[in-house]
Amino acid sequence: MPIAVVRAETYYLPPYPLPKNAWADVPPAELVYKWVEFRTGRRVPLPSDVLGDVPPVYARINQNRWVGDCVCASAAAISPDDPRWGCTECDYGWVPIIVPTEEEIAAIEAALLTIPQPHLRNWWHPDDPNNPDRPPEIEPETDEDQDGEDDQADEDDEDPER
Repeated sequence: MPIAVVRAETYYLPPYPLPKNAWADVPPAELVYKWVEFRTGRRVPLPSDVLGDVPPVYARINQNRWVGDCVCASAAAISPDDPRWGCTECDYGWVPIIVPTEEEIAAIEAALLTIPQPHLRNWWHPDDPNNPDRPPEIEPETDEDQDGEDDQADEDDEDPER
């Protein structure tokens, strides 16, 4: 059986000796805060509200894990089921996550499961500006560009020595 794509709710699990369902009532986006608090032994406050006028975080799959990237270059496992993200490193507040639809998520995960090595399973949102596989943007030709080409063609026609 292939290894499923990892989400926040399957990555950030309560440590021993806590029962496996100890964090069952914690929303997936907040699990990273519980996990970091336990691992570091310090309080990590949750963001108070959603940040306004900031670019969204695009969900992506990196080495078989759903992740969100921060502007501080940190990243954390996320869940497509809880479309918000905050950074435990720089205290960047809640930011909406752009995730595919449920149907697209199922198709993406099914396609990635055909790759036998989980560390080779990667996917980028097609609209993510950081996507390395995005096609280059082609600038439309302006009227000036077209006029210049026509003028050159006319000059070539007038010169019989060419």
